[in-house]
Amino acid sequence: MSKKTIMLVCSAGMSTSLLVTKMQKAADARGLEADIFAVSASEADQNIESKDVNVLLLGPQVRFMKAQFEGKLAPKGIPLDVIDMKDYGMMNGENVLNQALKLIGE
Repeated sequence: MSKKTIMLVCSAGMSTSLLVTKMQKAADARGLEADIFAVSASEADQNIESKDVNVLLLGPQVRFMKAQFEGKLAPKGIPLDVIDMKDYGMMNGENVLNQALKLIGE
């Protein structure tokens, strides 16, 4: 399995950084090579252009931007979803990682 690049987008990129840490731990525990990072909504576009992103997950607080991102990601074939509110609130890195991998088709 090749390295997976998982991008999380939230309003400021702060609250999501804890989730990234927990997702990275879950990935490491499985021996999964993953580059998981969080950016603010304003930085998302440049990261979509500059990185080979496999999947994009939106924090619940920016779910209203889903349609806007779909327009940018569909031509590139990058799957997109909103992180489950409960998993986000509980910072459940394992579940959010599973969600990302399911979207990639792993």
